[in-house]
Amino acid sequence: MDGLDLDVLVGKLDVTRKVRLLTGATSWRTHAEPDVGLRSIVVSDGPIGVRGQGWDERSTSLALPSPTALAATWDVELVGRLGRLLAAEARRKGVDVLLAPTLNLHRSPFAGRHFECYSEDPLLTARIGAAYITGVQNGGVAATAKHYVANDSETERMTLNADVDERTLHEVYLVPFEAAVEAGVWVVMSAYNGVNGTTMSESPLLEEPLKGSWGFDGLVVSDWGAVRSTEASARAAQDLAMPGPESPWNDLEKAVVNGDVPESALDLKVRRLLRLAARVGALNGATAESPEVEAPLELLREAVAASTVLLRNDGALPLSPGVKVAVLGPNAATARIQGGGSAGVYPESVVSFVDGLEEVTEVVHTAGVRLADRPAPLTTGNARHPHHDEPGVLVRLLDADGAELTAEHRFLGRILEVPLVDGAHTVEVHGKLAVDVDGRWRLSVAGFGRLTLDVDGVRVVDEDVPLDTDDPAVIHLTPPYRHADVRLEAGTTVDLVARRELRKDTGTATVLAADPPRLSEADELALAVELARTSDVAVVVVGTTDEIESEGFDRTSLALPGRQDELVRAVRAVNDKTIVVVNSGGPVELPWRDEVAAVLLTWFPGQEAGHGLADVLFGVREPGGRLPTTWAAAQQDLPVSNVVPKDGVLRYDEGLHIGYRAWRRANQEPAYWFGHGLGYTTWAYEQVTATADGVKVRLRNTGERAGREVVQVYVTRPESEIERPERHLAGWATATAAPGETVEVDVEVPERAYQHWTPEGWATEPGGFTLLIGPSAGDTPLTMGERSPRVAE
Repeated sequence: MDGLDLDVLVGKLDVTRKVRLLTGATSWRTHAEPDVGLRSIVVSDGPIGVRGQGWDERSTSLALPSPTALAATWDVELVGRLGRLLAAEARRKGVDVLLAPTLNLHRSPFAGRHFECYSEDPLLTARIGAAYITGVQNGGVAATAKHYVANDSETERMTLNADVDERTLHEVYLVPFEAAVEAGVWVVMSAYNGVNGTTMSESPLLEEPLKGSWGFDGLVVSDWGAVRSTEASARAAQDLAMPGPESPWNDLEKAVVNGDVPESALDLKVRRLLRLAARVGALNGATAESPEVEAPLELLREAVAASTVLLRNDGALPLSPGVKVAVLGPNAATARIQGGGSAGVYPESVVSFVDGLEEVTEVVHTAGVRLADRPAPLTTGNARHPHHDEPGVLVRLLDADGAELTAEHRFLGRILEVPLVDGAHTVEVHGKLAVDVDGRWRLSVAGFGRLTLDVDGVRVVDEDVPLDTDDPAVIHLTPPYRHADVRLEAGTTVDLVARRELRKDTGTATVLAADPPRLSEADELALAVELARTSDVAVVVVGTTDEIESEGFDRTSLALPGRQDELVRAVRAVNDKTIVVVNSGGPVELPWRDEVAAVLLTWFPGQEAGHGLADVLFGVREPGGRLPTTWAAAQQDLPVSNVVPKDGVLRYDEGLHIGYRAWRRANQEPAYWFGHGLGYTTWAYEQVTATADGVKVRLRNTGERAGREVVQVYVTRPESEIERPERHLAGWATATAAPGETVEVDVEVPERAYQHWTPEGWATEPGGFTLLIGPSAGDTPLTMGERSPRVAE
């Protein structure tokens, strides 16, 4: 940007062209303006991969572990490397702006988008988010801190008003965004929701503290469709309305002419857009270069192990070479690698848990139980193009008379986007299903409008599905299904044709799915038990589904769906070496956790899921993860659980006390504390001493293997005259040591850790504070007062 005068460029534009620049040209592009050397800026959803400008399975993307998994690493260096990998992916796909990271908090484990956020703790979220931003932007691609702010619930997310007091807002929910600005983030996204009575695209919080005291000089983009007014949002510090080309800002020229919006407001917004363009190489013919990165799949494999949390281990892990392993559970052969919603990508390949373990040992497998999940779309594995017998399906756009307008060969029966043309009336998905099992198959079609499904020319579904939502995640990603059960014969091929009528504002998402008959539940469970009984080790993979953890809705239960708890206990009854792998994005109830030999959390681990788990189970790598959020034993124990707005208002009545802070205030014991996680060695915390900027902690590896420990420091002040959390995270550092080795680590405790927010700004209560040091929020064996450190008794 050296020598670039943005004011001169802005001065070349009249009001008409300024207004045009401030709304997207499409869903994923901004307008170009050749007169000032501006090309279109391309944006893409994140955060676990770079999808690109469309939902097309033919354009594959690397799939990283979920944000909960990244936070579980407590490793800013690793997250920075992953961010740089995403920058390279973005450049490969022609993307300038990645719409990630999500910096909202785990206010409650019921939040449907829990998996896409990092942590319940603002500091952990801040540091991991800042590392992600730095990694992405070091590759010349803009990161986007979202969703500013208090977008912590999916229920009524488009319209709810978050009622949050100012101190809580500044000490908890704004903290990660402030850190993002300090890290130099180039884009911030304003949320759908309102805060304290004002929708965020019109909120004064965009000006102060974001652009004011924090000094954010980047662009504020709206969440998609979050700009709902013309004058009010344009007078606010909102800069870009997405998507386009239609938005309330199309009327801005009239508002300027009428004096309702000053032209100077447009100038400020355009200047920020041009500054972003300069940063990403979209101005004056700049060429965006792709950064060099390390071997992607090896990095993703490393990340799986680094994020895996070992909750419990009675000595069963790591496994010895040569053991026979029964790999059981509904997620074992089709691991859930990512959450539902706009964060989804299409990886070129996925290593399931069964696949990964089969590479290193003898494996037998069955699901054991079934889950009520969305139907399975046709794939290249079971469907053929109706005309040339290539794997996949034929997708056509038809006019009102049924004449073909366009046709393309697709790989999946889940078609989220189809390029529309004039006269388009119907989307058709047509494929030949290879039937490999006798019995009653469930055949399904999804979409809005009139849906039909024909099987060998016989109509089995014909229904009109009205649009009953304005949530884009539902409209464009998870439209409703209609089903028919049809008896099919193994060895045959049947012709399936699904059609959906296109109506205004209903998108183009259309799905053709086919689910085969299965064993009875009793027979499936019996088979799993028999395989476990005749194996050395039983690995049971349990988890959630797309219908439980996804953008667009919150959870109502923390229980594992289906009969998974029953499966775990039935397997444990016949095999003492039962290891449970939890494949979920957020907390679930684990009622059998103390009955099994070991419990591991893999979160949504990305495409290298199976390789990473195999590395951990067989001790090639240590399970490096530590919990980024507290896990309850039962949902009725939760001290903060309200995610349901009342009369459109969601009250943050708990104030500062979320996550482990709420558990400490309630004097309740969770199943597992924030920060908890075991490795394959043990540690003794021996001494803490004060340093100029924090503390020095001495600890010793007391086990028989080398290992890594996350040393956590918490601030407490029980006799405080102001309300404050019983303790809160102030900093952490990692230690590595060989067996028997003693090491020292320095942990910085910044001044902010002792401060509280007041209407006049940040302040520090006079007197001393106590530091608590240990491996989790519930286990702090070392204590240091203001002046005289001592070992806690």
